[in-house]
Amino acid sequence: MTFNLAILNELMGILPNASEHGVTIDHALEFCHWFMLALFLGWSAYFMYTIFRFHQSRHPKANYHGVKSKVSAHLELSVVLIEAILLLGFAIPLWGRRVTEFPDKANALRVRAVGEQFKWTFHYPGPDGSFGRQNLKFVNSTNPLGLDPEDPLGNDDYSSTNELHLINYRPTVIEVSSKDVIHSLSLQHMRMDQDAIPGSRIPMWFRPIRAGQYEIVCAQLCGSNHFAMKAEMIVEDEAAFGKFEEETRKLQQRGAAPGTPPPTLSTPTAKPVQPESATPQAPPLK
Repeated sequence: MTFNLAILNELMGILPNASEHGVTIDHALEFCHWFMLALFLGWSAYFMYTIFRFHQSRHPKANYHGVKSKVSAHLELSVVLIEAILLLGFAIPLWGRRVTEFPDKANALRVRAVGEQFKWTFHYPGPDGSFGRQNLKFVNSTNPLGLDPEDPLGNDDYSSTNELHLINYRPTVIEVSSKDVIHSLSLQHMRMDQDAIPGSRIPMWFRPIRAGQYEIVCAQLCGSNHFAMKAEMIVEDEAAFGKFEEETRKLQQRGAAPGTPPPTLSTPTAKPVQPESATPQAPPLK
């Protein structure tokens, strides 16, 4: 019988992981949670000991010399060292890989996520893999992304509202931005979160390893309807993604407003998939 070290993560409501790198983040969280539990129990036991050991009935006369032992100093130094190891050995390297080791653009699925009160628009580059040129002067009700109609690279671009489609096992790069106030694209099952800042386009990347439907939330208070700024992330195989791409492009080429999902792809209402306890082994990158 093996002891489940992840039991604290489960008790604290950490959502199941669906990304390749999420396992390392979960391990770091497990270590932090067990370390904090040990500190809580240790300091609580010490507190109870001091109440008993130095009760007035046992020491009616105050001792003005204090504790001469160095044990407390050694314990505090050990706590500082462990916290430094967590920061320098786990947190910073994990963060460094997220911001420096981006996948090859030729192999990655690239998406632009644009936040606005109170929805998310996801912009895809189309079959040519290149985004069309954008300019604020072209933004209107039928062209919310401001695509330049004279740029041929934007002819095959398409978009969806509150529905992010991804290909399972394929590296994904999402460039996050905002039209109005600061939002935050929170993909909790992918262990990713990125603020959407007006005037900036900030990339983040991950590799999904479990198909299913997952909830996207805005993690920054962005207005009166912040609570309703939710979307669905759908991780599917390449064939299903190709069907979504084809139907969405056909709909928008017929003159529908970009950002409107096709009728056959209505926003799913199913609850997020609850993955199995065992983490699947992702196939190696080609």
